[in-house]
This record gives sequence, structure tokens and C-alpha cells, in this order.
Amino acid sequence: MRKIRHSEALLRCISWGAAGVTAGVLCYLIGFMLVKGIPHIKPSLFSPAYTSENVSLMPALTSTVIITALSLAIAVPLGVSAAIWLAEYAPRGSKAVAVIRITTETLAGIPSIVYGLFGLLFFVTFLGWGFSVLAGACTLSVMILPLILRSTEEALRSVPDIWREGAFGLGAGRLRTVFRVVLPAAAPGISAGVILAIGRIAGETAALIYTAGTVAQVPPSPLHSARTLAVHIYALSSEGLHTGEGYATSVVLLLVVILINAASAAISKRIGVNHELF
Repeated sequence: MRKIRHSEALLRCISWGAAGVTAGVLCYLIGFMLVKGIPHIKPSLFSPAYTSENVSLMPALTSTVIITALSLAIAVPLGVSAAIWLAEYAPRGSKAVAVIRITTETLAGIPSIVYGLFGLLFFVTFLGWGFSVLAGACTLSVMILPLILRSTEEALRSVPDIWREGAFGLGAGRLRTVFRVVLPAAAPGISAGVILAIGRIAGETAALIYTAGTVAQVPPSPLHSARTLAVHIYALSSEGLHTGEGYATSVVLLLVVILINAASAAISKRIGVNHELF
């Protein structure tokens, strides 16, 4: 009995220690960015147009929002639809489902630079889109598709089968059951995958350098080149002339990601509350 108690105490200490180290590293990184970046935040960084003097981040911020919206508009419907088929319609234990899952897990582990090279060869060169927002968004949608698919499938499978059986017993068809019962119940898990996808898009550089380019302007159309905030930070740091402004841009990027995550969490919570009332 004492050995069990000592083992539990040891495991508890290890768990708390690991959590403390993780929280400490996170706080250090955030504090480092704030200390380095806040002193360099000035009105010129938010000028409408980019010049070599003001190194404005506004065009990059606008491009980030556009590329993120396009990527999600492509990847979320495909990923959620594929997850619905895998979780609700595909026969369990079939070889096709096993192949799809292995492929999805393989795609999730591929480095982003490989996706960038793929986008360069296919979207930029083969399709002739050139360095453009559309090429970058399509490349990112392929990159985040496995993440959204797997998180959505797990969220759907976490819904109790008794809910489906209850809907079937009331006369609802499978399609109505999926959209009126299963999907609202799985909304928090789906939104978690979307939030992770947004974070990966916001911090991506390698895939976008080879597809969207590095032009510091608001793209007049999806077929024009642009740079995101992450690429903007990389460009300022690599040049070595505006490192302080690069740290300031990282602070803005951090705030943007936090706001997007908070908004997504609030929307998913609202959906869950409405489903409970229903």
C-alpha cells in the first residue's frame, strides 16, 4: 500500500513538474516577445501602404486574413465532409477506411517545406497561377486538411450512439440525424481542429514563400502575390535592418491568433448551448 502511495505521489510530482515547465516556457516566450516588441510598436507600423522606411505590417495583416479565410473555405468543407463519411457512412473495418486513415496520418507528418515545393510545382508552375494568394491558400488547405479531418472524425465518434438511435427511433433519417444531432454535439471538437489549423496557417512561412511569394502589398486579386505576417517577420529578420519592427509584428501576430481562438471558442460554445436548448 505504501509503495502504491509513493508511486502516485511520484507520478503526481512528475505531472505537476511537466506542467510547470511547459507553462514556464510559454510564459518566457510570450514575455520575451512582449519585451522585445512593445517598445517598437509605433503608428508607422500601421500605415496603409508598405515602404522601406515604415515597414508597415497592415498589408501583411490583410493578406493573412485573406489567405486564412481562403484556406479554411477550401479545407473545412472537404475535411468535415470526409470525416462524416468515415464516421457515419463508411463500413467499419473496411480496407478503404484503413488506407484513408494511413494516408491522412502520413500527410499530417510531412514537413511544411515539402508542401511548399508541391505547391510550387503544381499550383504555381503546372497550373500557371504564379506566386499568388490562391496558390498559397490551396497549398495551405492541403496541409491542414489531415488535421481537420482527423479532429472532426474523433469529435463525431465521441458522440454517444444512443443519440443516433434516439433520432432514428423518432423517425429521423441518417442525413437529418447527422446535421441536427451529431454535428452540433461534435461542434466543440470540430472547432478545436479548426483553431489548430488557424494557428498553423498563421505561423506558416516555408510553404508560403514558395507559393504566395513575399510581395508587401494588399493583393488586388487572388492571382497576385502577397506576404502574411509570419513571412513579413521572416523578411524583416533576414534583412537585419528592422529587427525591432519584426518583434513588434510578432506581438501583433500573437494578439491576432489569440483573438481568433477566442472568437472560435465563443462560437463553438454558443453552438453547444443552442444544441442543448434544442
